[in-house]
Amino acid sequence: MNYNSLDNKMQKHIDLLISRYPVLESVREEIAQGYLIMKDCYEHDGKLLIAGNGGSAADSEHIAGELMKRFKNPRPVTPEFAEKLKTIDSIRGENLAKNLERGLMAIPLVAHEALTTAYINDVDGLGVFAQQLFGFGRPGDVFLGISTSGNSKNVMSATVVARAIGMKVVGLTGQDGGELAEVADVAVKVPEKETYMIQELHLPIYHCWCLMLEDRFFGSHSYGREGS
Repeated sequence: MNYNSLDNKMQKHIDLLISRYPVLESVREEIAQGYLIMKDCYEHDGKLLIAGNGGSAADSEHIAGELMKRFKNPRPVTPEFAEKLKTIDSIRGENLAKNLERGLMAIPLVAHEALTTAYINDVDGLGVFAQQLFGFGRPGDVFLGISTSGNSKNVMSATVVARAIGMKVVGLTGQDGGELAEVADVAVKVPEKETYMIQELHLPIYHCWCLMLEDRFFGSHSYGREGS
């Protein structure tokens, strides 16, 4: 599966991205493949687990924020779920039916301060993402590891657990790719070596993924799973 297997609407998202950031032409196929892995995950009721350090930790939170609520387009709940809300509570349910937005489950592993700090303090600082993956991850889920070097030790430990569970791994790295590119099912290696320049290219890529996923699952208010 690659760029040519996408429908025209999804290709246009990537085309627009590359027209704005021509340097990303070299990773066009990998961007498409990363999207396809996430799409397949969500089509099978899976979730995305995301981790990185520093600026990449902020990116992890950013991605979850774009997927768990509207990014660009409305995501109203299904009429059936709206009726259930109103039946349970006519006042609160009415408001919730208007304001709830369907999401694509995404968990940033950089959150959960009580859990993460306890594990770092009591057990293993470099295993903190791996521990969360072991708790949250299920076969069919996807781990998105963000590392500008591709060698972040805590991200790499998480890839081991993800693969043992039966999850796909998508890497978002810099030009060298590092270890992450070697083990990921798909690695998007943006053509920069300076950390801040790599991060500047990561953002438009994951924004493109979020736009594509929103279009796929919520375009024209497309309804999927009940209540989702």
